[in-house]
Amino acid sequence: QVQLIESGGGLVQAGGSLRVSCAASGRAFSSAVMGWFRQAPGKEREFVARIGWTLGTSYVSDSVKGRFTISRDKSIRTIYLQMNSLKPEDTAVYHCAADLSPNYNKDFTRTTTYDYWGQGTQVTVSS
Repeated sequence: QVQLIESGGGLVQAGGSLRVSCAASGRAFSSAVMGWFRQAPGKEREFVARIGWTLGTSYVSDSVKGRFTISRDKSIRTIYLQMNSLKPEDTAVYHCAADLSPNYNKDFTRTTTYDYWGQGTQVTVSS
């Protein structure tokens, strides 16, 4: 089992920045894809970004491209989402997720691809 715990959410004004973190604990893993998703009230969970654990290859959705960056620190088993130029429409609960058996055939923008999820951290952007 792997546990994922998010932190770093909060309230920020539009145009500001915030960094959320996701720490993994539990069984060791050497290969994985880690992702960030967000869910606003009344909406479905939406893909934001993902990163390959081994090589650090990353991909972000078009809605946040140029503003958000995903990264990881393997030494402390943590991934980050740096969010800049925040907008009110970025307000959501941000969840991290892990797929510990990745392969090139999987669609990592889909929630069903991931095996483990964190509880989420609230990000609120005021106008």
